[in-house]
Amino acid sequence: MIKKIKQSTSEKILLIFIILLGLVTFGTYFKIKNKCLFIKKYNPEKLTFNKPENIAILNAQCGNVIIELYPEISPNSVKRFKTLIKSGSYNNVAFHRVIKNVLVQSGDLEFGKKNNLNYAKIGTGKSGLGTIDSETNNKLNFVKGTVAFARTHEKNTEDSQFFIILTDAPLYEGEYTPLGKVLYGLEVIEKIKYDEKSEYILRPDFINYFKMLIN
Repeated sequence: MIKKIKQSTSEKILLIFIILLGLVTFGTYFKIKNKCLFIKKYNPEKLTFNKPENIAILNAQCGNVIIELYPEISPNSVKRFKTLIKSGSYNNVAFHRVIKNVLVQSGDLEFGKKNNLNYAKIGTGKSGLGTIDSETNNKLNFVKGTVAFARTHEKNTEDSQFFIILTDAPLYEGEYTPLGKVLYGLEVIEKIKYDEKSEYILRPDFINYFKMLIN
């Protein structure tokens, strides 16, 4: 006859600890593998906008980012931005430059495409449409969620690259051309892959598609 061996109190505590540790480890792994967990999904078709013709939808890994564009503030720049969005030029383009809690940058149409990434040149690519003049003579506040055209160190070099800021940035006012502001889905942008050691990302996340609400 086999005798039952009773567990000591310390053995029971150890067993409970191991089970809890396993649950925490699994939960952490699940959360890391599913970074989009708990991110709210926004359907632009179910929302109401004052100027639907100025609403753009950027779709990334964790969902939709809904942006209101400001043609009354930066008419030429927004016209260029809309042209690129409507043509599908931003589809499958990398978020190549990401500074945690500061900004996310994309829009390199030449070296940032998913099937044609060039890590040596990414961030320097052009659209083929030529540069346009900066439109910085305004008093728009660069608050969290502002979308703006990127440029080189020189003004009047805006082309296709843009960034979205993740914190208020008053120093950008008068320096960069504002395009609009994120209305919904900023948390999707906050989940874009970043690197603690570099602004430029290896194996980056991508824009799935970028379109206007009304074409």
